[in-house]
Amino acid sequence: MEIAFLLNGETVRVGDQPPTRTLLDWLRETRGLTGTKEGCNEGDCGACTVMVTDADGARALNACILFLPQLHGKAVRTVEGIAGPDGSLHPVQDAMITHHGSQCGFCTPGFVVSMATAHLNGAEDFDTQLAGNLCRCTGYAPIIRAAQAAAGAPVPAWMREDLAALKADPLAMPAVFMPETSDDLAKWYKANPSATLIGGATDVGLWVTKQLRDLAPVAFLGNCADLKQTSVTQTDLFIGAGVTLSALGEFIADHHPDFAGLIRRYASVQIRNAATIGGNIANGSPIGDGPPALIALGAMLHLRNGGKRRCIPLERFFLDYGKQDRVAGEFVEAISIPRQPDRLKCYKLSKRFDQDISAVCGCFNLSVSGGVVSDARIAFGGMAGIPKRAAHVEAALTGQPWTEDSIEAAWDAWEKDFTPLDDMRASAGYRMDAARGMLSRYFLEDIGAQTRVLEVRP
Repeated sequence: MEIAFLLNGETVRVGDQPPTRTLLDWLRETRGLTGTKEGCNEGDCGACTVMVTDADGARALNACILFLPQLHGKAVRTVEGIAGPDGSLHPVQDAMITHHGSQCGFCTPGFVVSMATAHLNGAEDFDTQLAGNLCRCTGYAPIIRAAQAAAGAPVPAWMREDLAALKADPLAMPAVFMPETSDDLAKWYKANPSATLIGGATDVGLWVTKQLRDLAPVAFLGNCADLKQTSVTQTDLFIGAGVTLSALGEFIADHHPDFAGLIRRYASVQIRNAATIGGNIANGSPIGDGPPALIALGAMLHLRNGGKRRCIPLERFFLDYGKQDRVAGEFVEAISIPRQPDRLKCYKLSKRFDQDISAVCGCFNLSVSGGVVSDARIAFGGMAGIPKRAAHVEAALTGQPWTEDSIEAAWDAWEKDFTPLDDMRASAGYRMDAARGMLSRYFLEDIGAQTRVLEVRP
């Protein structure tokens, strides 16, 4: 493997590391940059946060599940590179000192990098920007005050140098397989059907850090520009499989804002900046938050195997727990959503608002004409071994008046659709009650009632 990238303003070349070497391990063990900390080693705590800049701008990412080839041709800044070349403090570092934003200091480097990235991007939704950085001793109040205090300060000149340097000196392609188009990927994957495809590595990264698996051969998909495209036609919304969840949230907000709100609660900024919607689907998780919303919208899944393509309703992709309708050498190329009036509501139930796995995720898309339900699409995550539609509930509602009596009449249909599991997140009974309650909530919101706790005002 041979790659090159900017590290704190200087070009580095790496040719002696395996392709699944994480940036965190390389920084600490090879470069001696120990400011980037190892906490959870799975992308939850944010202690390992670094800033990564490319043509799309600067993003905060988790170094613990970021493989070195993913950085080729990009710029990385660790906490050691946030201050100026002459040692001048970045405004967020100065504010953290002034507002006493650190006690033990273990989490502080990650906070500083996240804050500096937000400062560079002009982002001031600090609760969101810092949701992926955990602190257990300082508390968030002084950290948020520091972020607010630094917000009005000018961006230091050195923080804008990375992108200019990349444009001035583009780096050659690495000696690992990083296709630049889906055509290149299709040809290679057809010949290497047992290979591991790596998009954002937010799931695959844990196969290495937690399961210590050897993933070879691997393909890194971050350079496939055509997989990162979104478009709107007269009939469909088109989303490439390589679109990150952050980019998907921005794109879908104009069409289905509740879906964007659901994505906002998916993990953290660092994870959403890396995770792709194609990976979110292809991993087949029964608790992934993307598929229920897409299924409720009637999304179609575009699959490719070499030169052959096929398109299936997304709900048919999930066959059983851990089993999908995908043959060897076939990959998710895109998702399309029929354009439609926005009737989608998404409800995520988890113990924490931010960065938590759903116990139940329910998405509802009902059409009502003349006071009667004319069409219903209801999909859930966390209620079965796969993301699944509530087909019997849909049938019980369709053709009925849109009233609470009709919702009550559909009560028994739920048990025909789902037999939830008991696990550490929720009991089967709780899940079933919650799912039924979500339908009632959808109805109440549809008639104008205020049901969302975060939006209730005195």
